Amino acid sequence: MTDIPRRDPNLVMRLARLGSIHQSRLSFMRVLTRRLAREGWRFEQTAFAVNDAGEGHAVYTAYGPERAYSLIAYAHDLPPEKRSDRVIADAWDATFTLFDGVPTADDIERLSHNIPVQEAGRVSGTELSVSRANRSVRLWEHVVSNLAEGRQPDVEQIDAVGYLMRTTAVYGSGKLGAADREMIADRPEFTAPFQVEMLSVYLTRWFVLDLVQHMANRRAAANGAEAATLSPDLARSMGIGNSTGLGMAPFLLNHPVLFNNWVAARENAIQAVRSLDAASAEDIVLFRTLVERSKLSIAAWRSEHPIQIEKLAGLRADVTKLDTYLAQNDLKGAAPWDRLYQWAEEALTLEGQEWIASLILEPYGALVDQFAEEMAADNTATFRIAGAMSVGDLRGLLNDIYAWAIGIDWQASENRARAWYVSEEKLEPRLGERFEEPIEEYEQPLAPGRDAAQLYNALAHWPDEAQVAEFLLRHPEHRHVLRRAQIVGRAPYAEIRDNTISDQVLPIDMLRCKLAFFGATQFDPRSDRWVRICMYGNAPLPKELTTENADFWVFPDAETVLEEGVA
Repeated sequence: MTDIPRRDPNLVMRLARLGSIHQSRLSFMRVLTRRLAREGWRFEQTAFAVNDAGEGHAVYTAYGPERAYSLIAYAHDLPPEKRSDRVIADAWDATFTLFDGVPTADDIERLSHNIPVQEAGRVSGTELSVSRANRSVRLWEHVVSNLAEGRQPDVEQIDAVGYLMRTTAVYGSGKLGAADREMIADRPEFTAPFQVEMLSVYLTRWFVLDLVQHMANRRAAANGAEAATLSPDLARSMGIGNSTGLGMAPFLLNHPVLFNNWVAARENAIQAVRSLDAASAEDIVLFRTLVERSKLSIAAWRSEHPIQIEKLAGLRADVTKLDTYLAQNDLKGAAPWDRLYQWAEEALTLEGQEWIASLILEPYGALVDQFAEEMAADNTATFRIAGAMSVGDLRGLLNDIYAWAIGIDWQASENRARAWYVSEEKLEPRLGERFEEPIEEYEQPLAPGRDAAQLYNALAHWPDEAQVAEFLLRHPEHRHVLRRAQIVGRAPYAEIRDNTISDQVLPIDMLRCKLAFFGATQFDPRSDRWVRICMYGNAPLPKELTTENADFWVFPDAETVLEEGVA
Protein backbone atom coordinates (compact mmCIF):
# COMPACT_ATOMS: atom_id res chain seq x y z
CA MET A 1 0.00 0.00 0.00
CA THR A 2 1.36 3.40 -1.03
CA ASP A 3 1.18 6.10 1.63
CA ILE A 4 -0.68 8.93 -0.08
CA PRO A 5 -0.86 12.06 2.11
CA ARG A 6 -4.18 13.57 3.11
CA ARG A 7 -5.31 16.51 1.04
CA ASP A 8 -4.03 19.88 2.23
CA PRO A 9 -6.56 21.89 4.30
CA ASN A 10 -5.62 24.91 2.20
CA LEU A 11 -7.04 23.01 -0.78
CA VAL A 12 -10.01 21.34 0.89
CA MET A 13 -11.33 24.16 3.08
CA ARG A 14 -12.02 26.77 0.41
CA LEU A 15 -15.68 27.70 0.15
CA ALA A 16 -15.99 26.90 -3.55
CA ARG A 17 -14.80 23.34 -2.93
CA LEU A 18 -16.85 22.88 0.25
CA GLY A 19 -19.85 24.03 -1.79
CA SER A 20 -19.20 21.23 -4.30
CA ILE A 21 -19.09 18.27 -1.89
CA HIS A 22 -21.29 15.27 -2.68
CA GLN A 23 -22.81 12.71 -0.32
CA SER A 24 -20.67 9.67 0.46
CA ARG A 25 -20.58 6.45 2.46
CA LEU A 26 -19.94 8.62 5.53
CA SER A 27 -23.10 10.71 5.09
CA PHE A 28 -25.24 10.52 8.19
CA MET A 29 -28.38 9.13 6.53
CA ARG A 30 -26.46 6.21 5.07
CA VAL A 31 -24.57 5.58 8.32
CA LEU A 32 -27.98 5.24 9.99
CA THR A 33 -29.68 2.96 7.46
CA ARG A 34 -26.64 0.66 7.38
CA ARG A 35 -26.71 0.33 11.17
CA LEU A 36 -30.47 -0.22 11.34
CA ALA A 37 -30.22 -3.03 8.79
CA ARG A 38 -27.01 -4.57 10.15
CA GLU A 39 -28.40 -4.76 13.68
CA GLY A 40 -31.81 -6.00 12.58
CA TRP A 41 -33.90 -3.15 13.96
CA ARG A 42 -37.65 -3.85 13.99
CA PHE A 43 -40.27 -1.20 13.18
CA GLU A 44 -43.91 -0.97 14.20
CA GLN A 45 -46.74 1.54 13.90
CA THR A 46 -47.94 1.43 17.52
CA ALA A 47 -50.72 4.02 17.26
CA PHE A 48 -52.65 5.84 14.55
CA ALA A 49 -55.52 7.98 15.80
CA VAL A 50 -56.22 10.55 13.08
CA ASN A 51 -59.74 11.75 12.20
CA ASP A 52 -61.30 12.56 8.84
CA ALA A 53 -60.02 16.13 9.01
CA GLY A 54 -56.44 14.94 9.40
CA GLU A 55 -56.18 15.76 13.12
CA GLY A 56 -54.77 13.41 15.72
CA HIS A 57 -51.60 11.54 16.56
CA ALA A 58 -49.60 8.50 15.53
CA VAL A 59 -46.65 6.63 17.02
CA TYR A 60 -43.91 4.76 15.16
CA THR A 61 -41.48 2.68 17.21
CA ALA A 62 -38.02 1.46 16.20
CA TYR A 63 -36.77 -1.47 18.30
CA GLY A 64 -33.00 -1.85 18.44
CA PRO A 65 -30.73 -4.41 20.13
CA GLU A 66 -30.88 -2.62 23.50
CA ARG A 67 -33.36 0.26 23.26
CA ALA A 68 -36.46 1.44 21.47
CA TYR A 69 -37.22 4.90 20.11
CA SER A 70 -40.62 6.23 19.10
CA LEU A 71 -41.62 9.02 16.78
CA ILE A 72 -44.74 10.69 18.16
CA ALA A 73 -46.44 12.58 15.34
CA TYR A 74 -49.24 15.12 15.80
CA ALA A 75 -51.30 15.89 12.69
CA HIS A 76 -53.10 19.22 12.34
CA ASP A 77 -55.77 20.64 10.06
CA LEU A 78 -53.90 23.83 9.20
CA PRO A 79 -55.68 26.70 7.41
CA PRO A 80 -53.70 27.74 4.27
CA GLU A 81 -53.11 31.27 5.56
CA LYS A 82 -51.25 29.86 8.61
CA ARG A 83 -48.83 27.74 6.59
CA SER A 84 -45.31 29.20 6.75
CA ASP A 85 -41.81 27.73 6.72
CA ARG A 86 -40.36 30.61 8.74
CA VAL A 87 -38.76 30.00 12.13
CA ILE A 88 -41.25 32.44 13.64
CA ALA A 89 -44.28 30.42 12.44
CA ASP A 90 -46.55 29.19 15.22
CA ALA A 91 -48.52 26.44 13.44
CA TRP A 92 -47.66 23.58 11.09
CA ASP A 93 -49.31 20.70 9.27
CA ALA A 94 -47.52 18.19 11.50
CA THR A 95 -45.26 18.28 14.55
CA PHE A 96 -43.05 15.56 15.99
CA THR A 97 -40.82 14.38 18.77
CA LEU A 98 -38.48 11.40 18.94
CA PHE A 99 -39.20 9.77 22.29
CA ASP A 100 -36.65 7.71 24.25
CA GLY A 101 -38.50 4.41 24.57
CA VAL A 102 -42.18 3.63 24.07
CA PRO A 103 -44.52 6.42 25.23
CA THR A 104 -47.44 5.84 27.56
CA ALA A 105 -50.86 7.42 27.08
CA ASP A 106 -49.82 10.00 29.69
CA ASP A 107 -46.68 10.85 27.70
CA ILE A 108 -48.71 11.35 24.53
CA GLU A 109 -51.19 13.54 26.40
CA ARG A 110 -48.44 15.62 28.05
CA LEU A 111 -46.62 16.15 24.79
CA SER A 112 -49.83 17.00 22.92
CA HIS A 113 -49.81 20.32 24.78
CA ASN A 114 -46.15 21.06 23.98
CA ILE A 115 -45.02 19.54 20.67
CA PRO A 116 -47.71 21.23 18.49
CA VAL A 117 -46.64 24.68 19.75
CA GLN A 118 -42.87 23.95 19.36
CA GLU A 119 -40.90 26.92 20.81
CA ALA A 120 -43.86 27.92 22.97
CA GLY A 121 -43.77 24.52 24.68
CA ARG A 122 -41.29 22.62 26.79
CA VAL A 123 -40.22 18.99 26.72
CA SER A 124 -38.11 16.77 28.97
CA GLY A 125 -35.07 14.51 28.90
CA THR A 126 -37.17 11.64 27.52
CA GLU A 127 -37.58 13.62 24.30
CA LEU A 128 -34.57 13.51 21.99
CA SER A 129 -35.71 15.81 19.19
CA VAL A 130 -38.49 18.22 18.31
CA SER A 131 -39.51 18.94 14.74
CA ARG A 132 -42.26 20.19 12.45
CA ALA A 133 -43.25 19.91 8.79
CA ASN A 134 -45.60 21.42 6.24
CA ARG A 135 -47.26 19.85 3.24
CA SER A 136 -46.22 20.47 -0.30
CA VAL A 137 -49.80 21.58 -0.89
CA ARG A 138 -50.04 21.02 -4.62
CA LEU A 139 -48.51 17.54 -4.61
CA TRP A 140 -50.38 16.55 -1.46
CA GLU A 141 -53.73 17.36 -3.02
CA HIS A 142 -52.72 15.66 -6.28
CA VAL A 143 -51.83 12.43 -4.49
CA VAL A 144 -54.88 12.43 -2.19
CA SER A 145 -57.36 13.21 -4.97
CA ASN A 146 -55.96 10.63 -7.38
CA LEU A 147 -55.83 7.85 -4.80
CA ALA A 148 -59.34 8.76 -3.62
CA GLU A 149 -60.55 8.40 -7.19
CA GLY A 150 -58.99 4.96 -7.49
CA ARG A 151 -55.85 5.68 -9.52
CA GLN A 152 -52.17 6.24 -8.96
CA PRO A 153 -50.79 9.81 -8.94
CA ASP A 154 -48.73 11.09 -11.85
CA VAL A 155 -45.07 10.04 -11.75
CA GLU A 156 -43.85 13.25 -13.37
CA GLN A 157 -45.57 15.42 -10.79
CA ILE A 158 -44.08 13.35 -7.98
CA ASP A 159 -40.60 13.52 -9.53
CA ALA A 160 -40.89 17.28 -9.99
CA VAL A 161 -41.35 17.83 -6.24
CA GLY A 162 -39.97 14.70 -4.63
CA TYR A 163 -41.74 14.97 -1.26
CA LEU A 164 -45.19 15.30 0.32
CA MET A 165 -43.96 17.25 3.35
CA ARG A 166 -40.89 19.32 4.08
CA THR A 167 -39.42 19.85 7.51
CA THR A 168 -38.93 23.44 8.63
CA ALA A 169 -36.76 22.50 11.63
CA VAL A 170 -35.49 19.36 13.36
CA TYR A 171 -34.13 20.31 16.78
CA GLY A 172 -32.05 18.16 19.11
CA SER A 173 -29.26 18.50 21.69
CA GLY A 174 -31.18 20.15 24.50
CA LYS A 175 -33.48 22.39 22.46
CA LEU A 176 -36.68 23.28 24.35
CA GLY A 177 -35.63 21.02 27.23
CA ALA A 178 -34.92 17.89 25.16
CA ALA A 179 -32.10 15.56 26.17
CA ASP A 180 -28.62 17.03 25.86
CA ARG A 181 -26.25 15.30 23.47
CA GLU A 182 -24.08 14.23 26.42
CA MET A 183 -26.97 12.18 27.84
CA ILE A 184 -27.05 9.85 24.84
CA ALA A 185 -23.62 10.19 23.20
CA ASP A 186 -22.34 6.90 24.62
CA ARG A 187 -25.11 4.88 22.97
CA PRO A 188 -23.66 3.01 19.96
CA GLU A 189 -26.56 3.98 17.70
CA PHE A 190 -25.84 7.67 18.31
CA THR A 191 -22.04 7.59 18.08
CA ALA A 192 -22.05 9.26 14.68
CA PRO A 193 -23.37 12.85 14.52
CA PHE A 194 -27.03 13.73 13.93
CA GLN A 195 -28.29 10.16 14.21
CA VAL A 196 -31.22 11.24 16.40
CA GLU A 197 -32.30 13.76 13.78
CA MET A 198 -31.77 11.32 10.90
CA LEU A 199 -33.87 8.66 12.66
CA SER A 200 -36.59 11.23 13.32
CA VAL A 201 -36.75 12.20 9.64
CA TYR A 202 -36.65 8.54 8.52
CA LEU A 203 -39.69 7.72 10.67
CA THR A 204 -41.41 10.99 9.70
CA ARG A 205 -41.37 9.84 6.08
CA TRP A 206 -43.26 6.68 7.09
CA PHE A 207 -45.89 8.72 8.95
CA VAL A 208 -46.37 11.11 6.00
CA LEU A 209 -47.03 8.21 3.62
CA ASP A 210 -49.51 6.68 6.07
CA LEU A 211 -51.24 10.03 6.53
CA VAL A 212 -51.66 10.74 2.82
CA GLN A 213 -53.10 7.24 2.35
CA HIS A 214 -55.44 7.76 5.32
CA MET A 215 -56.72 11.06 3.91
CA ALA A 216 -57.33 9.46 0.52
CA ASN A 217 -59.16 6.55 2.17
CA ARG A 218 -61.41 8.88 4.16
CA ARG A 219 -62.19 11.05 1.12
CA ALA A 220 -63.08 7.99 -0.94
CA ALA A 221 -65.21 6.52 1.85
CA ALA A 222 -67.15 9.79 2.15
CA ASN A 223 -68.10 9.32 -1.51
CA GLY A 224 -68.97 5.66 -1.08
CA ALA A 225 -65.89 4.50 -2.93
CA GLU A 226 -62.61 2.75 -2.18
CA ALA A 227 -59.26 4.49 -2.62
CA ALA A 228 -56.33 3.04 -4.51
CA THR A 229 -53.29 2.06 -2.45
CA LEU A 230 -50.23 4.13 -3.25
CA SER A 231 -47.84 1.90 -5.16
CA PRO A 232 -44.72 0.88 -3.19
CA ASP A 233 -42.44 2.23 -5.94
CA LEU A 234 -44.06 5.67 -5.86
CA ALA A 235 -44.06 5.70 -2.06
CA ARG A 236 -40.39 4.79 -1.99
CA SER A 237 -39.48 7.48 -4.52
CA MET A 238 -40.67 10.24 -2.20
CA GLY A 239 -38.50 11.58 0.59
CA ILE A 240 -38.86 14.40 3.09
CA GLY A 241 -38.18 17.87 1.77
CA ASN A 242 -36.25 20.60 3.49
CA SER A 243 -35.66 24.26 2.74
CA THR A 244 -32.52 25.44 4.48
CA GLY A 245 -31.49 29.06 4.77
CA LEU A 246 -28.95 31.21 6.54
CA GLY A 247 -29.80 29.76 9.93
CA MET A 248 -27.67 26.71 9.14
CA ALA A 249 -24.65 28.55 7.70
CA PRO A 250 -23.09 29.72 11.00
CA PHE A 251 -23.09 26.13 12.32
CA LEU A 252 -19.86 25.26 10.53
CA LEU A 253 -18.16 28.34 11.97
CA ASN A 254 -19.54 27.86 15.47
CA HIS A 255 -18.57 24.16 15.77
CA PRO A 256 -14.97 24.05 14.55
CA VAL A 257 -13.92 20.76 16.18
CA LEU A 258 -17.05 18.95 15.03
CA PHE A 259 -16.64 20.34 11.52
CA ASN A 260 -12.99 19.25 11.52
CA ASN A 261 -13.99 15.73 12.47
CA TRP A 262 -16.52 15.50 9.65
CA VAL A 263 -14.06 16.67 7.03
CA ALA A 264 -11.13 14.74 8.51
CA ALA A 265 -13.13 11.49 8.41
CA ARG A 266 -13.89 12.02 4.73
CA GLU A 267 -10.29 13.00 4.00
CA ASN A 268 -8.99 9.96 5.88
CA ALA A 269 -11.31 7.78 3.81
CA ILE A 270 -10.17 9.38 0.54
CA GLN A 271 -6.54 8.95 1.59
CA ALA A 272 -7.08 5.27 2.48
CA VAL A 273 -8.67 4.43 -0.88
CA ARG A 274 -6.14 6.45 -2.90
CA SER A 275 -3.36 4.54 -1.11
CA LEU A 276 -4.59 1.14 -2.35
CA ASP A 277 -2.09 -0.50 -4.68
CA ALA A 278 -4.73 -2.30 -6.75
CA ALA A 279 -8.46 -2.82 -7.21
CA SER A 280 -10.18 -6.19 -7.44
CA ALA A 281 -12.42 -7.07 -10.37
CA GLU A 282 -15.44 -6.95 -8.05
CA ASP A 283 -14.54 -3.49 -6.78
CA ILE A 284 -14.11 -2.20 -10.32
CA VAL A 285 -17.49 -3.59 -11.40
CA LEU A 286 -19.21 -1.99 -8.40
CA PHE A 287 -17.53 1.35 -9.05
CA ARG A 288 -18.50 1.33 -12.73
CA THR A 289 -22.06 0.33 -11.85
CA LEU A 290 -22.41 3.17 -9.36
CA VAL A 291 -20.94 5.62 -11.86
CA GLU A 292 -23.74 4.66 -14.25
CA ARG A 293 -26.36 5.01 -11.51
CA SER A 294 -24.88 8.32 -10.39
CA LYS A 295 -25.10 9.59 -13.98
CA LEU A 296 -28.88 9.07 -13.83
CA SER A 297 -29.02 11.27 -10.75
CA ILE A 298 -26.92 13.97 -12.42
CA ALA A 299 -29.10 13.86 -15.53
CA ALA A 300 -32.22 14.35 -13.38
CA TRP A 301 -30.70 17.14 -11.27
CA ARG A 302 -32.52 20.40 -11.98
CA SER A 303 -32.04 23.93 -10.75
CA GLU A 304 -33.22 27.36 -11.83
CA HIS A 305 -30.44 29.24 -10.05
CA PRO A 306 -27.70 30.61 -12.32
CA ILE A 307 -24.85 29.45 -10.07
CA GLN A 308 -26.09 25.86 -9.92
CA ILE A 309 -27.02 25.83 -13.60
CA GLU A 310 -23.41 26.65 -14.43
CA LYS A 311 -22.09 24.05 -11.99
CA LEU A 312 -24.42 21.40 -13.41
CA ALA A 313 -23.27 22.16 -16.95
CA GLY A 314 -19.70 21.67 -15.81
CA LEU A 315 -20.55 18.44 -13.99
CA ARG A 316 -22.31 17.00 -17.03
CA ALA A 317 -19.27 17.83 -19.13
CA ASP A 318 -17.19 16.07 -16.46
CA VAL A 319 -19.36 12.96 -16.86
CA THR A 320 -18.42 12.82 -20.54
CA LYS A 321 -14.75 13.23 -19.66
CA LEU A 322 -14.98 10.42 -17.12
CA ASP A 323 -16.58 8.14 -19.70
CA THR A 324 -13.62 8.78 -21.98
CA TYR A 325 -11.13 8.16 -19.16
CA LEU A 326 -12.77 4.87 -18.15
CA ALA A 327 -12.89 3.73 -21.78
CA GLN A 328 -9.12 4.20 -21.95
CA ASN A 329 -8.23 3.00 -18.43
CA ASP A 330 -9.43 -0.34 -17.13
CA LEU A 331 -8.57 0.47 -13.48
CA LYS A 332 -6.59 -2.78 -13.30
CA GLY A 333 -3.20 -1.09 -13.11
CA ALA A 334 -1.22 0.09 -10.11
CA ALA A 335 -2.75 2.65 -7.72
CA PRO A 336 -5.92 3.00 -9.85
CA TRP A 337 -7.81 5.27 -7.46
CA ASP A 338 -4.95 7.68 -6.92
CA ARG A 339 -4.42 7.88 -10.67
CA LEU A 340 -8.13 8.53 -11.20
CA TYR A 341 -8.20 11.19 -8.49
CA GLN A 342 -5.09 12.96 -9.82
CA TRP A 343 -6.57 12.94 -13.32
CA ALA A 344 -9.83 14.39 -11.96
CA GLU A 345 -7.96 17.16 -10.16
CA GLU A 346 -6.35 18.17 -13.43
CA ALA A 347 -9.27 17.61 -15.82
CA LEU A 348 -12.54 18.24 -13.99
CA THR A 349 -14.41 21.09 -12.30
CA LEU A 350 -14.62 21.25 -8.51
CA GLU A 351 -18.05 19.56 -8.74
CA GLY A 352 -16.52 16.75 -10.76
CA GLN A 353 -13.49 16.40 -8.51
CA GLU A 354 -15.59 16.05 -5.37
CA TRP A 355 -18.00 13.70 -7.17
CA ILE A 356 -15.07 11.39 -7.94
CA ALA A 357 -13.63 11.80 -4.43
CA SER A 358 -16.90 10.48 -2.97
CA LEU A 359 -17.46 7.77 -5.60
CA ILE A 360 -14.09 6.06 -5.13
CA LEU A 361 -15.08 5.32 -1.52
CA GLU A 362 -18.13 3.26 -2.51
CA PRO A 363 -16.55 -0.19 -3.05
CA TYR A 364 -14.65 -0.03 0.23
CA GLY A 365 -17.10 -0.12 3.10
CA ALA A 366 -14.82 -2.40 5.13
CA LEU A 367 -12.05 0.19 4.85
CA VAL A 368 -14.07 3.41 4.99
CA ASP A 369 -17.12 2.98 7.22
CA GLN A 370 -15.08 2.86 10.43
CA PHE A 371 -14.28 6.56 10.03
CA ALA A 372 -17.91 7.42 10.83
CA GLU A 373 -17.15 6.51 14.44
CA GLU A 374 -14.70 9.44 14.60
CA MET A 375 -17.05 12.17 13.38
CA ALA A 376 -18.54 13.28 16.72
CA ALA A 377 -16.75 15.72 19.01
CA ASP A 378 -16.20 16.53 22.66
CA ASN A 379 -15.14 20.17 22.61
CA THR A 380 -14.37 20.61 26.31
CA ALA A 381 -10.60 20.09 26.37
CA THR A 382 -10.08 21.60 22.94
CA PHE A 383 -11.44 24.97 23.95
CA ARG A 384 -8.95 25.58 26.77
CA ILE A 385 -6.43 28.25 25.79
CA ALA A 386 -2.81 27.15 26.09
CA GLY A 387 -1.49 30.23 27.84
CA ALA A 388 2.10 28.95 27.92
CA MET A 389 2.37 28.96 24.10
CA SER A 390 4.99 31.40 22.90
CA VAL A 391 4.10 34.36 20.75
CA GLY A 392 6.54 33.02 18.17
CA ASP A 393 4.67 29.72 17.95
CA LEU A 394 1.35 31.56 17.74
CA ARG A 395 2.70 33.73 14.94
CA GLY A 396 3.80 30.61 13.07
CA LEU A 397 0.36 29.08 13.57
CA LEU A 398 -1.35 32.17 12.18
CA ASN A 399 0.96 32.21 9.17
CA ASP A 400 0.16 28.56 8.47
CA ILE A 401 -3.62 28.73 8.88
CA TYR A 402 -4.50 32.30 8.00
CA ALA A 403 -1.93 33.34 5.39
CA TRP A 404 -4.83 33.93 2.98
CA ALA A 405 -6.43 36.34 5.49
CA ILE A 406 -3.28 38.13 6.58
CA GLY A 407 -2.71 39.15 2.97
CA ILE A 408 -6.18 40.71 2.56
CA ASP A 409 -6.66 44.48 2.68
CA TRP A 410 -9.30 44.60 5.40
CA GLN A 411 -9.74 48.33 4.97
CA ALA A 412 -11.16 47.81 1.49
CA SER A 413 -14.95 47.95 1.67
CA GLU A 414 -15.44 44.96 -0.64
CA ASN A 415 -13.52 42.72 1.78
CA ARG A 416 -15.81 43.54 4.73
CA ALA A 417 -18.99 44.38 2.86
CA ARG A 418 -21.20 41.98 4.81
CA ALA A 419 -22.01 41.43 8.48
CA TRP A 420 -23.70 38.47 10.16
CA TYR A 421 -26.38 39.32 12.72
CA VAL A 422 -29.57 37.87 14.20
CA SER A 423 -32.85 39.43 13.11
CA GLU A 424 -34.87 40.59 16.12
CA GLU A 425 -38.12 40.30 14.17
CA LYS A 426 -37.62 36.85 12.67
CA LEU A 427 -35.10 35.42 15.19
CA GLU A 428 -32.97 34.10 12.32
CA PRO A 429 -29.33 34.66 11.32
CA ARG A 430 -29.00 37.25 8.59
CA LEU A 431 -26.20 38.46 6.36
CA GLY A 432 -26.57 42.21 5.84
CA GLU A 433 -24.78 44.95 3.95
CA ARG A 434 -22.42 46.57 6.44
CA PHE A 435 -22.31 49.96 4.72
CA GLU A 436 -26.00 50.16 3.83
CA GLU A 437 -27.73 48.97 7.03
CA PRO A 438 -27.28 49.94 10.70
CA ILE A 439 -26.19 46.43 11.74
CA GLU A 440 -22.51 46.60 12.62
CA GLU A 441 -23.05 46.92 16.36
CA TYR A 442 -25.08 43.69 16.26
CA GLU A 443 -22.46 41.75 14.29
CA GLN A 444 -21.89 38.12 15.25
CA PRO A 445 -18.28 36.81 15.51
CA LEU A 446 -18.44 34.94 12.20
CA ALA A 447 -15.45 36.49 10.40
CA PRO A 448 -12.49 34.48 11.74
CA GLY A 449 -10.24 35.51 8.84
CA ARG A 450 -10.59 39.20 9.61
CA ASP A 451 -10.17 38.61 13.34
CA ALA A 452 -7.07 36.45 12.80
CA ALA A 453 -5.51 39.18 10.66
CA GLN A 454 -6.18 41.71 13.43
CA LEU A 455 -4.58 39.38 15.97
CA TYR A 456 -1.54 38.94 13.72
CA ASN A 457 -1.12 42.69 13.43
CA ALA A 458 -1.52 43.13 17.20
CA LEU A 459 1.38 40.69 17.72
CA ALA A 460 3.72 42.67 15.47
CA HIS A 461 5.82 44.21 18.24
CA TRP A 462 5.68 41.34 20.71
CA PRO A 463 8.85 39.27 21.15
CA ASP A 464 8.75 35.62 20.10
CA GLU A 465 9.64 34.39 23.59
CA ALA A 466 6.68 36.11 25.30
CA GLN A 467 3.77 33.90 26.37
CA VAL A 468 0.27 34.29 24.92
CA ALA A 469 -1.14 34.53 28.45
CA GLU A 470 0.79 37.78 28.91
CA PHE A 471 -0.45 39.04 25.56
CA LEU A 472 -4.07 38.28 26.45
CA LEU A 473 -3.82 40.15 29.73
CA ARG A 474 -3.05 43.25 27.67
CA HIS A 475 -5.35 42.45 24.73
CA PRO A 476 -8.34 40.36 25.89
CA GLU A 477 -10.31 41.42 22.80
CA HIS A 478 -8.31 38.82 20.80
CA ARG A 479 -9.09 35.94 23.12
CA HIS A 480 -11.77 34.34 20.92
CA VAL A 481 -9.69 34.15 17.75
CA LEU A 482 -6.51 33.13 19.58
CA ARG A 483 -8.43 30.18 21.01
CA ARG A 484 -9.70 29.43 17.53
CA ALA A 485 -6.19 29.44 16.05
CA GLN A 486 -5.04 26.98 18.72
CA ILE A 487 -8.03 24.74 17.95
CA VAL A 488 -7.20 24.72 14.25
CA GLY A 489 -3.57 23.97 15.12
CA ARG A 490 -4.82 20.64 16.52
CA ALA A 491 -7.76 20.22 14.13
CA PRO A 492 -6.53 21.30 10.68
CA TYR A 493 -9.89 20.99 8.88
CA ALA A 494 -11.71 23.13 11.46
CA GLU A 495 -11.47 26.42 9.61
CA ILE A 496 -13.03 27.66 6.39
CA ARG A 497 -10.12 29.30 4.62
CA ASP A 498 -12.05 32.05 2.91
CA ASN A 499 -13.48 35.46 3.69
CA THR A 500 -16.98 34.99 5.13
CA ILE A 501 -17.88 38.72 5.01
CA SER A 502 -16.71 39.72 1.53
CA ASP A 503 -19.06 41.02 -1.13
CA GLN A 504 -18.46 37.75 -3.01
CA VAL A 505 -19.28 35.26 -0.24
CA LEU A 506 -21.92 32.63 -1.11
CA PRO A 507 -23.60 31.24 2.01
CA ILE A 508 -25.06 28.41 -0.08
CA ASP A 509 -21.56 26.90 -0.16
CA MET A 510 -21.75 26.43 3.62
CA LEU A 511 -25.29 25.07 3.38
CA ARG A 512 -24.36 22.62 0.63
CA CYS A 513 -21.38 21.36 2.61
CA LYS A 514 -23.36 20.59 5.76
CA LEU A 515 -26.27 19.05 3.87
CA ALA A 516 -23.93 16.82 1.85
CA PHE A 517 -22.63 15.40 5.12
CA PHE A 518 -26.25 14.72 6.05
CA GLY A 519 -26.58 12.81 2.77
CA ALA A 520 -28.69 15.20 0.72
CA THR A 521 -28.63 15.19 -3.07
CA GLN A 522 -30.20 17.20 -5.89
CA PHE A 523 -29.28 20.56 -4.34
CA ASP A 524 -31.49 23.30 -5.71
CA PRO A 525 -30.41 26.78 -4.56
CA ARG A 526 -33.25 29.26 -4.64
CA SER A 527 -30.88 32.19 -4.07
CA ASP A 528 -27.33 32.56 -2.80
CA ARG A 529 -28.76 32.21 0.74
CA TRP A 530 -31.11 29.24 0.78
CA VAL A 531 -31.32 25.84 -0.82
CA ARG A 532 -34.01 23.20 -1.26
CA ILE A 533 -33.20 19.50 -0.84
CA CYS A 534 -34.87 16.13 -0.38
CA MET A 535 -33.90 13.55 2.27
CA TYR A 536 -34.33 9.78 2.00
CA GLY A 537 -35.74 9.88 -1.53
CA ASN A 538 -35.68 6.28 -2.89
CA ALA A 539 -34.62 4.90 0.50
CA PRO A 540 -36.25 1.63 1.53
CA LEU A 541 -39.15 2.13 3.92
CA PRO A 542 -38.53 0.84 7.46
CA LYS A 543 -40.30 -2.48 6.96
CA GLU A 544 -38.43 -3.04 3.66
CA LEU A 545 -34.97 -2.33 5.09
CA THR A 546 -32.40 -5.12 4.66
CA THR A 547 -28.62 -5.31 4.54
CA GLU A 548 -28.94 -5.67 0.75
CA ASN A 549 -30.77 -2.36 0.21
CA ALA A 550 -29.54 -0.28 3.17
CA ASP A 551 -26.64 1.46 1.46
CA PHE A 552 -26.79 2.14 -2.27
CA TRP A 553 -30.40 3.40 -2.28
CA VAL A 554 -29.00 6.91 -2.72
CA PHE A 555 -28.08 6.00 -6.31
CA PRO A 556 -31.01 5.61 -8.77
CA ASP A 557 -31.40 2.12 -10.19
CA ALA A 558 -29.70 1.86 -13.54
CA GLU A 559 -31.25 -0.22 -16.31
CA THR A 560 -27.85 -0.47 -17.98
CA VAL A 561 -26.27 -3.84 -17.19
CA LEU A 562 -22.51 -4.03 -17.54
CA GLU A 563 -21.54 -6.69 -19.98
CA GLU A 564 -19.30 -9.41 -18.70
CA GLY A 565 -15.69 -8.49 -19.23
CA VAL A 566 -16.21 -4.70 -19.35
CA ALA A 567 -14.45 -4.29 -16.01
